[in-house]
Amino acid sequence: MQVTFHGVRGSFPCSSPLNRRYGGNTASVSVEVSGEPPLLLDLGTGVPQFDDSRGRPTGEPFRAVALVTHLHLDHVLGLPFFAPVHQAGTQLDIYGPRQEAGTLRDGFAGLVEPPYFPLPLNEILGDIRFHDVWHDELEIGSAKVSVRPVPHVGPTVGYRVEWGGGTLAYISDHQAPPGLDSIDAGVLELCAGVDLLVHEAQYTRAEYAAKPNWGHCTVDYAVRVAREAGARTLCLYHHDPWRTDDDLDALVVEARAQAGGATTEVMAAAEGLSLTVVTRG
Repeated sequence: MQVTFHGVRGSFPCSSPLNRRYGGNTASVSVEVSGEPPLLLDLGTGVPQFDDSRGRPTGEPFRAVALVTHLHLDHVLGLPFFAPVHQAGTQLDIYGPRQEAGTLRDGFAGLVEPPYFPLPLNEILGDIRFHDVWHDELEIGSAKVSVRPVPHVGPTVGYRVEWGGGTLAYISDHQAPPGLDSIDAGVLELCAGVDLLVHEAQYTRAEYAAKPNWGHCTVDYAVRVAREAGARTLCLYHHDPWRTDDDLDALVVEARAQAGGATTEVMAAAEGLSLTVVTRG
């Protein structure tokens, strides 16, 4: 299972000489296994960077499945700018949480329409199919995908993917409890024993104290989730847009010290980073 990061920021895209190494696009990750359509984790501004022609014969229509965690703009804004959806023959199945008022499709249709975008969703050439999920077990090709609700602001889910001999948990936005002292049971279920945990780590402790109800968590809380779940590797994700490359380097050093190195390896997601995920025997 090949996991590649195309966007790693939270909240909004950013571009600066100070963040070029980690990148400035928002949440987008591709997961690929040879011979099967890719999985796209979230559809932030990084998804247009995904090379949709890789791994398929010339002339064959694009096929993919997107697993969307929630509908905040930093997780969906890339969809109408993703070239394959404007090509006849494309088939994109989008899974995500049903909204408090309406379906997943209703939520996307409210974004992809004038005055926010030149075309309404129903005029896009590709065949985009929407699937509401919440607490589900899915089979997508040979992949087994578990879906569980995750604490955040508005309907939000996380995903566990078992595919091609590896396991991945994707928790892109996670509201930590006020005391940072407990972990949601559904989150632990998704993360239990995974080879790779991609988990948001937007705030420092000081930032979290100033924004305790903004829907996010701290770097050290992400480490706690990984350790309690027994994740083999933790990839810090959803970096604050104000965080510079040097800031992130320092946070990784701190997170590795907190993890202790005994069971959990720690790294930070960067645009272009590609990881081969396999289960150790």
